[in-house]
Amino acid sequence: MSLRLATFNVENLMTRFDFTGFRNQLRQDRVIQLFDVRSEGVYQQLEQARVIAATDDTRQMTALAIADADADILCLQEIDNMAALQAFEYGYLFRMVGNGYRQKYLVEGNDSRGIDVAVLMREETRDGRKIELRDIKSHAMLTYRDLDLFDEALGQNAHIDDKIFKRDCLELDLLIGGVPFTLYVVHFKSMGSPRDGLDGRQATMPVRRAEARAVRRIIENRFGAGQTPTKNFAICGDMNDYQERVDVIGTRRTGYRFEHKNETESALDAFSHDGFAENVMRRRDEMDRWTLYHARGPQEQWLCQLDYIWLSPALASVNAERQPEIIRHGQPFRTVFPPGQEVERYPRTGWDRPKASDHCPVVMTLDLK
Repeated sequence: MSLRLATFNVENLMTRFDFTGFRNQLRQDRVIQLFDVRSEGVYQQLEQARVIAATDDTRQMTALAIADADADILCLQEIDNMAALQAFEYGYLFRMVGNGYRQKYLVEGNDSRGIDVAVLMREETRDGRKIELRDIKSHAMLTYRDLDLFDEALGQNAHIDDKIFKRDCLELDLLIGGVPFTLYVVHFKSMGSPRDGLDGRQATMPVRRAEARAVRRIIENRFGAGQTPTKNFAICGDMNDYQERVDVIGTRRTGYRFEHKNETESALDAFSHDGFAENVMRRRDEMDRWTLYHARGPQEQWLCQLDYIWLSPALASVNAERQPEIIRHGQPFRTVFPPGQEVERYPRTGWDRPKASDHCPVVMTLDLK
């Protein structure tokens, strides 16, 4: 019996317009900055027109990427609300895949922008096994005190009674053809901008490290620390950190070369350092594990994995011969692909936008026992 499991940060699946850019240029879209807009009413009209004009192509590509993943269970990040998820599934995804995802789950989390994690599930797997939800639990209200995870490294502004998860850790207790399977869906703290003499990744790593430790603690509390290796669980989502990257060196004019680099520390070491879970992307070639292209000019560009399917030791062992797939057809043309990895982009893909997302879907076929 097999299950196709996927994760995808769809990048701002929103139902709201953001008009704060009229007073805060840091929130203003770059195309509107080209024009002298002095009236807030005119600004709002232009912003609405811009968003609506750009969204249709974007969401067609998002749906194409999801259709190519062809997952039975799809973990999503950056969803505005259930209304947005339903409108997207009915208006776009259903047109791509036909037999839609009838089971939809979303719980409002802690994100200040209102973006949440969600799960779409078919009623049956592709081989006809029933997918049943036994229980769903949000862990958004957990604090550092609750799990004894407060650390001075979190910074002077952190408090022991602050919520651990900046979005949520959504736990789904499932039966797949009668076989127990537990799914944890997360979207960890973003890296942000440099601060206090540190780059954005280092400055925010203590928060993500606490989130990863919290996920581990939740799983150990659920099954018992000594029992976790024998259980069927997966941790999926955008974890906004990486343990390795591929530096992209050069320009379009001079050409590119690529150098693999291991990081000395990562928030995700909490999962990997003692074999608690396996990052199955490591089964692919080290130059071909990336799910996002980061660039701030020619001097700062790299490919890295931010999107993960971590498997329990039991699941990893049963699926030792399988590898995850990465759907990269929705990447914009500015993304630099290492030699041999180029793909055909979806119709109407732009240099930077429109695109399916800044992230790539990751999907894996799993045997369950």
